[in-house]
Amino acid sequence: MVPDHIGWTLWQATHAWRREFVAGMAASGHGWFAQARGNLMAYIGPDGIRQSDLAEKAGLTKQAVQQFVDELVKDGIVMRTPDATDARARRVVLTETGQAAMRDADRIKLQIETRWRQKLGSAAFDQLDGLLRRVVDR
Repeated sequence: MVPDHIGWTLWQATHAWRREFVAGMAASGHGWFAQARGNLMAYIGPDGIRQSDLAEKAGLTKQAVQQFVDELVKDGIVMRTPDATDARARRVVLTETGQAAMRDADRIKLQIETRWRQKLGSAAFDQLDGLLRRVVDR
């Protein structure tokens, strides 16, 4: 029996969006976004993030984040820098390559939004967006 509830529908919509996003990123030369380490990118802002905070926000163990960040460093996507407020802490910051990937991500997200807006119509898309923002309290 196929689930029939809003959670299932939201999951399917999220999965459809992610498939489009990952395909776009791969086509732009960022296939690593499809890997688990790509999920960390959502938490690395323009000023970077402490690696310990990254683990907490991503809901991963410190060991898993260490491994993923090591891989991203190796590929030149992020780098570790000293944290100005805590000599023991390290910040994970985007390199120029990482910043370029995030610019591509923003472009691809807008392309997906445009396709979804065309599919649903502007009014329905705006209503969906507004309702989802209310659900997540944004």
